[in-house]
Amino acid sequence: MSIRFVESSKLPTEWAVFDMHGFEDIENDKEHVVLTLGDVADGEPVLARVHSECLTGDALFSMRCDCGSQLQAALQKIAEEGRGALLYLRQEGRGIGLLNKIKAYKLQDAGADTVEANEQLGFGADMRNYSICTEMLRHLGIKSLRLMTNNPRKVKALTEQGLTIAERIPLKTGHNPHNAHYLATKAGKLGHLMHDDEEQ
Repeated sequence: MSIRFVESSKLPTEWAVFDMHGFEDIENDKEHVVLTLGDVADGEPVLARVHSECLTGDALFSMRCDCGSQLQAALQKIAEEGRGALLYLRQEGRGIGLLNKIKAYKLQDAGADTVEANEQLGFGADMRNYSICTEMLRHLGIKSLRLMTNNPRKVKALTEQGLTIAERIPLKTGHNPHNAHYLATKAGKLGHLMHDDEEQ
């Protein structure tokens, strides 16, 4: 067991007052949090977002991606429903880390797409590990998710970890001229479902 629960506290936001649960991955010292709202341990599928850290998008308002917009939209949807969970995973840059992401951005500035940039740096297109989610959700009593994502690989990875994905809910927000190529690459090379008429 690599995930250790540390503590819980209240986290007031502009959308709702969430419960924030802190976890430590004892294998690599990374710290993750889960925000919950309402009774998530009642056995019913939980509206959820599994969100990988993106400092540039989440905190610095970058328009190169749609991460910050997706984070805010997910929290708002959970607040509107009055029940849900957001897992915030410290897996910056699809798992390559912040400084390597800056290197990847430099390669993108020179013409590479987001997948090519990662590969030119010697990484896979997506290095994220979703196995850490299972233990955090188990601690919170969550067994089934209504997952807000455009990424079918994420659905597959979580399902392979033994989680039930009762529904995939598209989360389409934050499109702008600066990230059009990035989003097109995610759709074309990583299989993200970016259009309303695609398979749900």
